[in-house]
Amino acid sequence: MSSDGNGRLAGKYAEARQLWEAAYRQAAQRDASFDTVSAQQVESLYLPAEPGGDYLEQLGFPGQYPFTRGVHPNMYRGKLWTMRQFAGYGTPEETNRRYKYLLEQGQTGLSVAFDMPTLMGYDADDPMALGEVGRCGVNVSSLEDMETLFGGIDLGAISVSQTINGPAYILLGFYVAVAENHGVERQRLTGTLQADILKEYIAQKEWIYAPEESMRIVIDMIEFCAGQMPRYNPISVSGYHIREAGSTAQQELAFTLANGFAYVEHGIKRGLEVDSFAPRISFFFNSHLDFFEEIAKFRAARRIWAKRLRHTYGARDSRSWRLRFHTQTAGVSLTEQQPENNISRTAFQALAAVLGGTNSLHTNSMDETVGLPTEKAATIALRTQQLIAYETGVANVIDPLAGSWFLEDLTNRMEAQAEAYFTQIDALGGVIPAIEAGFFQREIAQSAYDYQRAVDSGKRIIVGVNEFVHQDEELEIPVLEISMAAEHRQQEKLQGLRARRDAAAVESTLAALKEDCASDRNIMPAVIAAAKAHVTLGEIVAAMKEVYGIWIEEAAF
Repeated sequence: MSSDGNGRLAGKYAEARQLWEAAYRQAAQRDASFDTVSAQQVESLYLPAEPGGDYLEQLGFPGQYPFTRGVHPNMYRGKLWTMRQFAGYGTPEETNRRYKYLLEQGQTGLSVAFDMPTLMGYDADDPMALGEVGRCGVNVSSLEDMETLFGGIDLGAISVSQTINGPAYILLGFYVAVAENHGVERQRLTGTLQADILKEYIAQKEWIYAPEESMRIVIDMIEFCAGQMPRYNPISVSGYHIREAGSTAQQELAFTLANGFAYVEHGIKRGLEVDSFAPRISFFFNSHLDFFEEIAKFRAARRIWAKRLRHTYGARDSRSWRLRFHTQTAGVSLTEQQPENNISRTAFQALAAVLGGTNSLHTNSMDETVGLPTEKAATIALRTQQLIAYETGVANVIDPLAGSWFLEDLTNRMEAQAEAYFTQIDALGGVIPAIEAGFFQREIAQSAYDYQRAVDSGKRIIVGVNEFVHQDEELEIPVLEISMAAEHRQQEKLQGLRARRDAAAVESTLAALKEDCASDRNIMPAVIAAAKAHVTLGEIVAAMKEVYGIWIEEAAF
């Protein structure tokens, strides 16, 4: 490079550094010591002595494009990640008690796990729900259930995440109605709705309507929140379930971001300005056990998103370029054998997420391979996050692993492999045609098969499973049991609700909802009106099935 070229590079680097230093000084700092245990002072950020020509384009500074080093200029020196433990079981009353317990233990956000009937759009008294109510999460069939779930919790003061997709729009309606019934304006609400229906077709298989109709509903939610709930994330594009289904880290990265791009494209097609909604799109990734690969995946995700939003979709607001994400440790990596080992597995995975710059985090409990977490196991999982935050020192430095030749090479390869997948998806016509062709499903199935072959052959060791095995081992950890009593209580409450509510209001709000579904009007106002009239989740879904029908996947193998 010529001396003039070197001079321009040095000038741009100096300018970017000055901007970062100014942003860092203006940002709030935690009241904490950032020195080592031995009282050694550490800098907030470490930089190369002589930055290369691609430094600003590939790495840059924290809080600056391309955000490889983090979305905030001060990262955890300013605010630790949100400790958001995923929880829900049995009845809303039982889960409400668990939430209050976790908040007392220092949890800083709530995350709702719903049971299978709720996830699939069935009320607790539907024959399809028999035996499943409250088993894998909390049952919510009505506005009254949502009121109970958050009883005594100020929704204007805490961020709440809801992990639900097919009927996500209904749970959003319930949530808004509960808040407004307690005097909290929808504009004040913070939190995240998962609502990522594309990954359901790809991996988790919990959908109701066909892909195009489901996409219309998602864009309705995005449009509604952009206009009326500016602090709320209407969608969390989820790679977690793609990874749990057996994908590689590269596939998780590529397929998740491809889904995110699809939502952006459909939002623009609706007529929305990209900067009006892109800043509120969030992401949800898995943190698996290959420590450095996971860190590289998180850093590559931020860089890819920033480049695509800026250069392909024309976003001008830097908030649109910032990929913010929640992380959950890998449930699929936990073992029923020697379950105490799961505490260590989770700690390593959580540490990778933090070193990768996660914005919020859930740590799995050691007993989740055999049942829902007990109170003790959930507390240990939360303590794992607190140990990382307050005792390890990793939160004292911004992006402490940057500059590692190994990590930077992994990050670059992650990006290149994701781009290769984007090319394949584009050649198939985009995400929805690729889903309908079974592309994602086949790719994940092959990766899952390859992984299991490596485990079965002993080439990949799983401690306590195919090596270091205890003979005649007995499971000795407590298991949380969910009795049929929870199902019966939920059914009785629904019967009482139906007897008390205004039947005429139910009919009129459902009729209005079906009219909106058949038109191009946004359905969210009608959904909220139905929620406030105490129409149940199952009744709303059934009414919309009359308009949209259902979707059955064709076999891909």
